[in-house]
Amino acid sequence: MLVVDDEAGVRDALTRGLAAEGMGVVAVADGHAALREASTGAYDAVVLDIMLPGLSGYRVLEALRGEGVETPVLLLSAKDGEVDQADGLDLGADGYLVKPFSFVVLVAHLRAMLRRSGPATARVERGALRLDPATRSVSWEGRDVELSEREFDVLYALAAHPDGVLTKDDLLDAVWGGGGSASRNAVEVYVGYLRRKLAAVGAGDLVRTERGRGYRLGAG
Repeated sequence: MLVVDDEAGVRDALTRGLAAEGMGVVAVADGHAALREASTGAYDAVVLDIMLPGLSGYRVLEALRGEGVETPVLLLSAKDGEVDQADGLDLGADGYLVKPFSFVVLVAHLRAMLRRSGPATARVERGALRLDPATRSVSWEGRDVELSEREFDVLYALAAHPDGVLTKDDLLDAVWGGGGSASRNAVEVYVGYLRRKLAAVGAGDLVRTERGRGYRLGAG
């Protein structure tokens, strides 16, 4: 586990607490060190403060995803605005916690992130739709659909439950790990992104809204 925070007290508390949970921890205090360490891909997850000397947590995260490093990242911030959370999630964060936070909740987030980044789930085929978690690839009627990591996860969650309706809370749990790491508005935003990309290959009706209930996968 890589812990990045410029406050010595926070670093020490997280290092001790995570070690007590049986996790190996390396802690650094600035953005450049964070990027250098995380770029190795050697960590199971990164706990990353946003306000850092050198490089901000946003820039570290952006650089990691640009390099193709997919290590799960949990952002920490003193800011609790929806825009701040959306910015972090859009850059590829797997979770977002506002300071001060509960250590128990932080550990729950990390364990959920580690579960989601574990062994690949089964390939799913629903009519003309094909999803392969091993390669994160999607096709519709043989045409490739380029999706972000989060868009893929939303579509996969729906495709894995083709006969049922998933509420926004269901999708928050399946894709973001629940626990307040994202808001229901984030679900609406990513469903919108997903629909636009599916519409470009003629599958605009694939993700359907069940008013007052949630979303389900249609026949396309």
